[in-house]
Amino acid sequence: MKARTITQGVSWLGAVDWDRRLFDSLIPLPDGTSYNAYLIEGSDKTALLDTVDPAMADVLLSQLKEVARIDYLVSHHAEQDHSGTLPLVLEKYPQAKIVCNPKAKGLLMDMLKLPEGSFLPVEDGETISLGDKSLHFLHTPWVHWPETMVTYLEEDKILFSCDFFGSHIATSELFVSDQGRVYEAAKRYFAEIMMPFRKQIAKNLDKLKDLDISMIAPSHGQIYPDPSFILNAYQDWVHSTPRNTVVLPYVSMHGSTKIMVDSLVSALVERGVRVEQFNLAVTDIGKLAIALVDAGSIVLGTPTIHAGPHPYAAYSALLANALRPKARFLSIIGSYGWGGKTVETLAGMIPNLKVEVLEPVLCKGLPKEQDLQALDKLADSIAGKHQEQEFV
Repeated sequence: MKARTITQGVSWLGAVDWDRRLFDSLIPLPDGTSYNAYLIEGSDKTALLDTVDPAMADVLLSQLKEVARIDYLVSHHAEQDHSGTLPLVLEKYPQAKIVCNPKAKGLLMDMLKLPEGSFLPVEDGETISLGDKSLHFLHTPWVHWPETMVTYLEEDKILFSCDFFGSHIATSELFVSDQGRVYEAAKRYFAEIMMPFRKQIAKNLDKLKDLDISMIAPSHGQIYPDPSFILNAYQDWVHSTPRNTVVLPYVSMHGSTKIMVDSLVSALVERGVRVEQFNLAVTDIGKLAIALVDAGSIVLGTPTIHAGPHPYAAYSALLANALRPKARFLSIIGSYGWGGKTVETLAGMIPNLKVEVLEPVLCKGLPKEQDLQALDKLADSIAGKHQEQEFV
């Protein structure tokens, strides 16, 4: 795809990756993604903001064929999908300086073997003039690495936000037109990489509140011509209280745990509690991550295998521990054949979750009447806790 004009002197460059289906060998990409770079041509100097994933380097270099000079290469974030093509661009424009957060300098030198003399670190709040355009840099640590920053183009009121406000979508449309589609993709993106850093993100949102922003241009996904759409969404995801929702990831080997799951779901629904149910044998973990953003409670369902939880259940516990959702309550249900330490093992996997653990329900073999009654009591407990917390 060729370069595309955003406004006078500001162009989108980069690559749309229609076919990629996995990110970081972990994150599903059902809609592909894009690697956005931006060219800003001032009256005196020219800046390229971010590059592309190395796999798409040829696309970016083709777009730069008619660009005679670049003075500044702005690296908002050191990961490969944003900065991995810096060595090739620097080879083409050896006079250019790499503008970055001072913390990014060492990372970029370590990961890309870039020469130390090529860097121009900028402090928080520093501005570089391109002549008739000014780049104002704001450090935004832990969005989602410690060295991240954003650039505010003062004259055009555009915020170039890198991973902040991003979404994994491959599309031919430069600007957001379908807010429903983008909302889900952006929430998935937030859940998968931003949710563990909610406190830091809240501070970074506050840092942006006094900027007059006309549009937000992230490094993945489409440009937001209505910044309030994504800014309000982030405020909700970061600050809102959990919802009256139970997220229930489970796996069942021979049907016993599935019977328990069905019974608990039915009991919760009868008590007015929403449930998001995920069969871990087939689920998209991105969908699970989205549900965790709003969850009031988490219930893990697992059979016992080799005296511990099923590996899929253990994985979901590790995932929740890494993502650190706002959930306030947690329980475990499942079945076993002869014994084991399923509850103890899973509990040890979630030290980051600040939750109250509700009485687990484990049964031997197929669930019996007393086991189903225990699940009803668990549903009563969850519904009562949610009412006390005024979850809606």
